[in-house]
Amino acid sequence: MVVRARPGLFAILFTLRGSILPQVAPKVLGITAMAVVAVAAERRWPEAFPITAGIGPFTLIGLALSIFLSFRNGACYDRWWEARRAWGALIVETRGIARLLGALLPEPEHDAVRMRSLRRLAAFAHALHAHLRGGNEASAAAPWLVAAEAEALGRHPTPADTVLVWLTADLAHVYRSGVLTDVLFGALDNKIMALAQAQVVCERILNTPLPFAYTLLLYRTAWLYCLLLPFGLAGSLGWVTPLAVALVAYTFFGLDALGDELEEPFGTAPNDLPLDAMLHTIDGIVLDALGEPAPPPLKPEGYLLT
Repeated sequence: MVVRARPGLFAILFTLRGSILPQVAPKVLGITAMAVVAVAAERRWPEAFPITAGIGPFTLIGLALSIFLSFRNGACYDRWWEARRAWGALIVETRGIARLLGALLPEPEHDAVRMRSLRRLAAFAHALHAHLRGGNEASAAAPWLVAAEAEALGRHPTPADTVLVWLTADLAHVYRSGVLTDVLFGALDNKIMALAQAQVVCERILNTPLPFAYTLLLYRTAWLYCLLLPFGLAGSLGWVTPLAVALVAYTFFGLDALGDELEEPFGTAPNDLPLDAMLHTIDGIVLDALGEPAPPPLKPEGYLLT
């Protein structure tokens, strides 16, 4: 995710980090070249120029296309923001469980189960992070587990959920031993359920993209509009047409590409969520609760926080 202040008037023209321009530049240049050909043809053979309807039809189509783009980008941003809320909930619930474990199991005889439970919180977060970014869940969680559990985790189809099962089983054992009352165990179990709920939200976003026909319709319409627009403007704008068409193409294709990034918020594109930084925050919470030095928060590198 790009983290920086809004650039000034001069710098805004040359800012590429986080900009969608590098992705859409080939399309914009192609449309601009088409506009140059259209103007040259109109100047050379004005009587044979194929489109004489003027800008009117393009205004109506452009208005409809812009509304359609805004709806799609709104849907994509909703996915991005819901994913951010889910990871925010993971951080909040991790803090809550770590705080409750320290308060409810402070005695030395409970250190083993408390520390094991804290490490399982980190293992769950690492397994979920790996799942969302296409990594190996068991390998990601292994450093936080004992060797036998790390080996067994690879045999389960959903390692992140398995870690939560083990965490619940540990706390249930403490409850059955009489250390926790049913109310206190219920409070911890509710927080574990909140972790599972955040996991389900992330998996739903990961496995349910926007309908393909919706995206395809928008993509086709944007291409047709930008390809035909030079022929509608050439007669009235002349050699200003390539500039006007380039601005329109940059806007439409840029919004479409930005929507593609926001639609999949768990990737590594500049505008995707900084999952590494949020995972780093969870590691810090767990290490601090374990009494170990917590690493400093990750800082953006070149305005990019991963």
